[in-house]
Amino acid sequence: MRVLVIGGDGYCGWATALHLSNRGYEVGILDSLVRRHWDMQLGADTLTPIAPIQQRIQRWQDLTGKKIDLFIGDINNYEFLIDALRRFQPDSLVHFGEQRSAPFSMIDREHAVLTQVNNVVGTLNLLYAMKDEFPDCHLVKLGTMGEYGTPNIDIEEGYITIEHNGRKDTLPYPKQPGSFYHASKVHDSTNIHLACRIWGLRVTDLNQGVVYGVLTEETGMDEMLINRLDYDGVFGTALNRFCIQAAIGHPLTVYGSGGQTRAFLDIRDTVRCMELAIANPAQAGEFRVFNQFTEMFNVGDLAIMVKKAGNALGLNVEINNIDNPRVENEQHYFNAKNTNLLELGLQPHLLSDSLLDSLLNFAVKYQNRVDKNHILPKVSWRR
Repeated sequence: MRVLVIGGDGYCGWATALHLSNRGYEVGILDSLVRRHWDMQLGADTLTPIAPIQQRIQRWQDLTGKKIDLFIGDINNYEFLIDALRRFQPDSLVHFGEQRSAPFSMIDREHAVLTQVNNVVGTLNLLYAMKDEFPDCHLVKLGTMGEYGTPNIDIEEGYITIEHNGRKDTLPYPKQPGSFYHASKVHDSTNIHLACRIWGLRVTDLNQGVVYGVLTEETGMDEMLINRLDYDGVFGTALNRFCIQAAIGHPLTVYGSGGQTRAFLDIRDTVRCMELAIANPAQAGEFRVFNQFTEMFNVGDLAIMVKKAGNALGLNVEINNIDNPRVENEQHYFNAKNTNLLELGLQPHLLSDSLLDSLLNFAVKYQNRVDKNHILPKVSWRR
């Protein structure tokens, strides 16, 4: 099967492309490389050293004998996109090619507009390309658990059955995005749902939790294949930030009370989920939604876990609660369902087993690359 990974130079995309290639899929990567440009604009960099995409792909081929095709360009450019698809002829499309940071989208008007145009228009172009020339292609689209927000009821997988005034229907689950980035994902879901209904497209939307970890079987084969570890206040996650702070002796910065609960999964489970979705495609006309996560933690609990793991390494780890730059509920109900991928065969990795091997050890190894100017948050939702 031929799989084109859009956004294959990024964190999830790179690991997925290598995993699929290692499993015998014929893989192509399509990427505009704009994420590297945004890092330069922000003056930030991943903790781990990332080689140019051409060198990464060549190293993979040298090690495994497996070729990965490369298409450099922007899917917002429809002519480039359709030409790349014609040349590669994919059976499945994996779509990571979006601006994925909530803080980035909240910097100012320009970044909010950039995020929504980039994400919504790019996905619309993909849908039209599928309709016009690749109607049997299966799109596996990366969504986010952040589409749901933190409702005071259980979060179902994409849809909810409602009884109202004596009538009953199954409808898309209500969305409460917390940033202009998350809103762009909601717009994507609406557009994809429409495209599946009217054009008979087949799409699987993976509403992913917060991903952590550097290592997969493939990215650990050689340092030139290493994955990103972002820790700055724009692209870094709370867990990544805590691990870097522990490594350099900075107090862990918990936003507000620390009661914010989110869904999490190991990068090894991300790539496996993608493989499972591709191997078990949606039906024609089906917009299928899976909640892609394995565990749930609140931010305060994450800090305590990092503190304990850091102390076991001989690090002196302290925890500080700081003013929350975001507008969010800091204490809330959060119970999300995640049965579909487990039923397809996902065998989860747990954070308690991965914290040292796939996070803290890398933070310690590359601590000399930490830019302390990016330890504290710089983006405010209220600005």
